[in-house]
Amino acid sequence: MVAAFSFSKGLTTLSGLLLLSFGSLAASQIEVTVENFLRVLTGRIPPSTPRSKRLLSDDRSNILIYMTGHGGNGFLKFQDSEEITNIELADAFEQMWQKRRYNELLFIIDTCQGASMYERFYSPNIMALASSQVGEDSLSHQPDPAIGVHLMDRYTFYVLEFLEEINPASQTNMNDLFQVCPRSLCVSTPGHRTDLFQRDPKNVLITDFFGSVRKVEITTETISLQPDLEIMESRDKKDWMDEELMEPLQYAEQLPVAQIIHQKPKLKDWHPPGGFILGLWALIIMVFFKTYGIKHMKFIF
Repeated sequence: MVAAFSFSKGLTTLSGLLLLSFGSLAASQIEVTVENFLRVLTGRIPPSTPRSKRLLSDDRSNILIYMTGHGGNGFLKFQDSEEITNIELADAFEQMWQKRRYNELLFIIDTCQGASMYERFYSPNIMALASSQVGEDSLSHQPDPAIGVHLMDRYTFYVLEFLEEINPASQTNMNDLFQVCPRSLCVSTPGHRTDLFQRDPKNVLITDFFGSVRKVEITTETISLQPDLEIMESRDKKDWMDEELMEPLQYAEQLPVAQIIHQKPKLKDWHPPGGFILGLWALIIMVFFKTYGIKHMKFIF
């Protein structure tokens, strides 16, 4: 699973959401590819892409990226068909920074040898957490007896349990999140990287990435919401001129499918079959041989 969230400072709104479920039979499964994920992060997507599939962030946005699944040293699998490497991820984050698509970025990954995925990061203002160190496996939590499979990894389970106790006014900081899943619970050694982050983790609240509060200003004054007539008239005039200049749309003639289906097949020119030609030649040779004998066969060829 990959989730990318963007919280914009000042506006404090959830400006973008990408939620992709790997290995499931969801309708969006065909869209869950490494290329599409990187395009969403870097903003390199077609103009026709709907807002629900865009990461609408800017240089004031705090980005949370959470990844979990099967992986190894320096890679994470996407649906067991392709992989994303730590180098590709690091370069994507650098593109985001150069294009001013984030202010601070929190990266969390729950996979085997998860710490290898943030080793290549080099962009500023990135804080990273992983469920296991290089050479360690990241184990699953208790299975569901009804279906006989594990539904969640250990690190994800304890992080979720920790976050469920957080409220919008919480003063819990990132150092508390680092201690969520010790080795005694995870059976692996969680890791984190803070050298690229400019702020001290103890001064970074959990709610900077996992929640936001909209600032509301209360006033007793009456505010007029009537539109400006001059602006409305200028917009209407511009729209009218655009309609005048715009050529009428013309649609191409549709393919006459009904006529094609019911039309009779075209008759082909008749040609004698190959066997008929051979049989005719055999008859000619037999008649010549019977009439003139074998000594005259050389005149045929």
